[in-house]
Amino acid sequence: MHSLFGARQSRRRFLHFSASVAAALAWARASAAPAAAGGGHEIVVVGDSVSAEYGLARGTGWVALLGQRLAAEKLPWTVSNASISGDTSSGGLARLPTVLKLHHAKVLVIELGGNDALRGLPMSDTRKNLDAMAALASASGARVLIAGMMVPPNFGKKYEADFAKMYADVAAAHHAALVPFIFKGIADRPDADDWFQADRIHPIAKAHPIILDNVWPQLRPLLKS
Repeated sequence: MHSLFGARQSRRRFLHFSASVAAALAWARASAAPAAAGGGHEIVVVGDSVSAEYGLARGTGWVALLGQRLAAEKLPWTVSNASISGDTSSGGLARLPTVLKLHHAKVLVIELGGNDALRGLPMSDTRKNLDAMAALASASGARVLIAGMMVPPNFGKKYEADFAKMYADVAAAHHAALVPFIFKGIADRPDADDWFQADRIHPIAKAHPIILDNVWPQLRPLLKS
């Protein structure tokens, strides 16, 4: 897990801020009109850089791979990526009403909270934001999947346990599906450094199929009628 957050705080903030500006503009352009009606069902992912393909070639992140898997299995589902690098849970909550208005989400994947911890934001605020996002999605008729993150040991064992429990509690409160740790099999492997970009925060392309494999078992049941 040390590989996940090894970069210094100032470098992290600069990287996320720069990526956030570009990604926010791209998302705004992509979301200027509702998704084209295709008669199928739509999965919408609201996340941060992990889901926004930060530092990757377009089409190689786990969300794009999800779209490919849906097509390969001939499932009547499409996926829309409403993720922004550097986003926090408060940012996700602020834009969720627009996301839900522009898209007809049958399933909403919430992949947020990691940047909250990196920036030292109160965990109680993160919990409230995730709670509110899950409630909004459920009220819109969408099924919810919470994609959790873990913090490294240097945050302290209590914080680490409380952070993991936060995701579990939100999922339980809203009867949502839960992926406890989307970097399982990546950040916890002996050669973890070889699976992350130079910033030691963002996984490289070869890690994203594993992220998808972590998400898929919890997502697949939500796609049933």
